[in-house]
Amino acid sequence: MLFSLIKILLFVAAVTALTFGATQLMEVSGGATIAIAGVELTLSPLQLAFALVALVVLVWLGLKLLKFLIAAFKFLNGDETAISRYFDRNREKKGYEALAEGMMALASGEGHLAMSKAQRADKLLKQPQLTNLLTAQAAEMTGDARTAEATYKKLLEDDKTRFVGVRGIMKQKLAEGDTDTALKLAEKAFALKPKHEDTQDVLLRLQADKSDWKGARATLGAKLKSGALPRDVHKRRDAVLALSEAKDVLDEGKSIEAREAAIEANRLSPDLIPAAVMAARGYIDAGNARYASRVLTKAWSTTPHPDLAAAFAEIVPDETPQARLKRFKTLIKQTPDHSEAKMLLAELNIAAEDFPAAKRSLGDLNDVDPTSRSLTLMAAIERGEGADDVVVRGWLTRALTAPRGPQWICDKCQTIHAGWSPTCNNCGSFDTLTWKTPPAGEVAMPSGTEMLPLIVGRIADQSGDADAENDDVVEAEVVDVTPEK
Repeated sequence: MLFSLIKILLFVAAVTALTFGATQLMEVSGGATIAIAGVELTLSPLQLAFALVALVVLVWLGLKLLKFLIAAFKFLNGDETAISRYFDRNREKKGYEALAEGMMALASGEGHLAMSKAQRADKLLKQPQLTNLLTAQAAEMTGDARTAEATYKKLLEDDKTRFVGVRGIMKQKLAEGDTDTALKLAEKAFALKPKHEDTQDVLLRLQADKSDWKGARATLGAKLKSGALPRDVHKRRDAVLALSEAKDVLDEGKSIEAREAAIEANRLSPDLIPAAVMAARGYIDAGNARYASRVLTKAWSTTPHPDLAAAFAEIVPDETPQARLKRFKTLIKQTPDHSEAKMLLAELNIAAEDFPAAKRSLGDLNDVDPTSRSLTLMAAIERGEGADDVVVRGWLTRALTAPRGPQWICDKCQTIHAGWSPTCNNCGSFDTLTWKTPPAGEVAMPSGTEMLPLIVGRIADQSGDADAENDDVVEAEVVDVTPEK
């Protein structure tokens, strides 16, 4: 609408300018006299201007006629394609102009204009390998999926454009949610161009979604060979795929194969926590406690994690609390100042009923970096030392509003996951989950939560008749949230 209005305004402006110019020429006195073969012609300024324009047009037509006569002369001398080439050159020129205008319209987001220019270019050039891609992309921009798919299928007929056609249909199937067909098309596109980085990424993501871990590892190897992936990143992601493959094998009941796959995953990436846990449990099942301890200790030195501690406890499941506390010191001494190590040592001391030592283990953690787990541990310690219910309830109430601490978070979309997985459940990104503390949320608890410990304590004082029952409840809460080792 706006473009049409601009064209109308330009036309009116041009007519006005010509009219004004003609009026000015009519008011100019004098003129020009032309004598030819004894005949004199007197032209006014306006007539002279029209004569000059007519002369320019005649010269242009003369040049065109001259070119055509040259082509006809060549044709008469035996060049059978001379005249056809003359007309083809004009047609090609107009066709390439339409193609260029269509590409510019596509880049500018004018889908309908690009479509019309593509149709004109196709009519003039008769070269579908050039115009079909423009037509397909313009159809996609205008939302005409049927025309886009039909045009992409035409590209499949030519070896030079087959990859473009396959990739175009693949993207359409992905947009429609047809991942099964998209996976087959991605495999075909990958076979045509194994070094195409975007195709590699799409195929890898689809293979991971379909749990085709062997195929995904092959695709990952191709990314490494083509130089699209650094070697250290490849090693890490190959370990993730090996671990995922081990989990599937374990679900099928093939424990030996799963153990070997888990050990391979741990070898590729020793700091991958789930791989270390699975490999350690494989060693435990094989009766090799020494190797299990070595794997877990190495992973703990990089990233202390509760799952590593739980697997370390499984090495000797029937030991006494005192013996377990002594054995775990080899693990804790790797990172003595880490908050996870402090809370683990506190839990072990609570299990051994050494509550003063448990409090010393926590240190100033609840002042510097309190979490729901550390505050609950403090409630258990206070209960073990015989503190009043008000004190215990105060710690538990603080735990309700405290951060949860480190969790599995997607680096790409920041989604929090309950457990580790090779792909993000929200955005589908591969190998983006990291064990870290989430950023503080902007949504605050209702005002006044900081007064809950005092309110709960006051209610407890007024409910003396229910103290015995409440004690049981508090003890149950503490036991429930205290991890067992």
